[in-house]
Formats: sequence, structure tokens, C-alpha cells
Amino acid sequence: MNNLQLMRTQVLQQIQQACQLAQREPNTVQLLAVSKTHPSEALREMYVTGQRAFGENYLQEALDKMQALSDLEIEWHFIGHVQRNKTKHLAEKFAWVHGVDRLIIAERLSNQRDAQQAPLNICLQVNIDSQDTKDGCQPSEVAELVRQISQLPHLKLRGLMVIPAPNHPQAFQDAKQLFDAVKTQHAQPEDWDTLSMGMSGDLNAAIAAGSTMVRIGTALFGARDYSQA
Repeated sequence: MNNLQLMRTQVLQQIQQACQLAQREPNTVQLLAVSKTHPSEALREMYVTGQRAFGENYLQEALDKMQALSDLEIEWHFIGHVQRNKTKHLAEKFAWVHGVDRLIIAERLSNQRDAQQAPLNICLQVNIDSQDTKDGCQPSEVAELVRQISQLPHLKLRGLMVIPAPNHPQAFQDAKQLFDAVKTQHAQPEDWDTLSMGMSGDLNAAIAAGSTMVRIGTALFGARDYSQA
């Protein structure tokens, strides 16, 4: 078993243990490998272990990796802040976009998604604990955004993404409460199935609160190589 395979096995075991403590089935939590700043070769090696979903924060870096790994069936997630001038590539190249926090961004993604492609999966980024340094809409804005975005063609609005401040487990509880509360606002409530929260340092608390997708980087790949960013 190589190093990356060992690290992925350990993360999957941690997810399983967290699910057992929360009395949840492990298959209700998806592992998203956060591969930003890691080279394509590391993603290829992680793919061999069975990982298929990879999350990237930087568009150009992601596009380069897509080209280098075009022979692999990777499910690409964009988890960085979405800028208006980047929506065309996001709409064309990704399966998921997690950082949508404004209606104009969702409208651009919908308009720029090819109708022949599967709908683009969307998560609303919510600034769940009002951090000054974090992107995301306010919790009070979510219900109306869900009502509007869930009616756009070529998008599938799947749920919420949050990045709480460190050591703030209550934020996970707040996000789950919000997630449940706004489901009735969704034009297709059966699509509302994703609560993207939890990273290497806090995945246990996130899963206990109800996360369905954990975004793990360091625990899978080791420390980031910022010289590649």
C-alpha cells in the first residue's frame, strides 16, 4: 500500500467512525479530495486508489490538470470563490460549483452551460458565522436565493457549502438547521441533498451535525505545496 493509498484509507476509516458515532451510514458522506496546489501526478496516484471526486480552488490550475488528466473519469468540483469573469470555464468544464453566493453568478452559469451537458450541480456558499474574511451569502438570504436559483435551467441546486471558523462546532449545527429549513423553498426538493462542510481538522463535528460531503486536503495529500499555486 503506497503512501497516498494509506492516507485515503485512514480518512475513510475516520469518516466511518464518525458516522458510527453519529448513528449514520458511512455511504451518506462523500469524500471530496481537495487537490489544489498538488501536482497532477498526485491526483493520478490518488485516482488509482479509487478516488473520483476532486476539488480545486484555482481555475487555471484546474484547467491545466484537466488537460493533463483527460484520460481519467474525474468528477471535478470547483470550491473556490466564483468570480463573474470565470463563469464560462466553470460552466463548461466542471460537474460541481460550490462557491455560488449571488443570483447573477448562478444566472451566468446557467446561461453558459451547454444544454447538451448534464445540469451543473450547484451549492450555495453561506457565511454561516458572519466572518469578515469569508465569502458567502448571509443565512437570511438563502431562502430567496434557493427559490430563484432552483428555477434556472441547466443547473441542479444541490445544497449548501460552509466554511466555519475553527473550533466553532455550533456553526455546523446552524448550517444543518438552515439546510433543513429552506428545503421547502426548492422547486425540486428531491435535488436538495448536499451539505458540503467539514475539512481535515473538523470532519468529525461536521459529520455529527449532518454533513453529506467532506472536503479533505491535508489528510489525503499531506501539506500543500504553495510553490505550485
